[in-house]
Amino acid sequence: WRIGLADAWREIGEDKVIQGNLDPTVLLSNPQEIRRHVQDILDQAGNRPGHIFNLGHGVLPQTPVEHAVAVVEMVHELSQR
Repeated sequence: WRIGLADAWREIGEDKVIQGNLDPTVLLSNPQEIRRHVQDILDQAGNRPGHIFNLGHGVLPQTPVEHAVAVVEMVHELSQR
């Protein structure tokens, strides 16, 4: 989340796979805010085969489990578009 996906690909090579890039603190937000961030990352990645959606770092201890589950569901839903 600290380095944009485009910058990461430029740095390591367009043919490399990267993962991320959701700031873990976003999972402490409301569902609408989480969805906005998820959509932004998916937009940055486009339909590239070399992107694995993930947090930019680990899950914070205070993260509501239902928010983590919601992110997975959002990624599945929004990736189908």
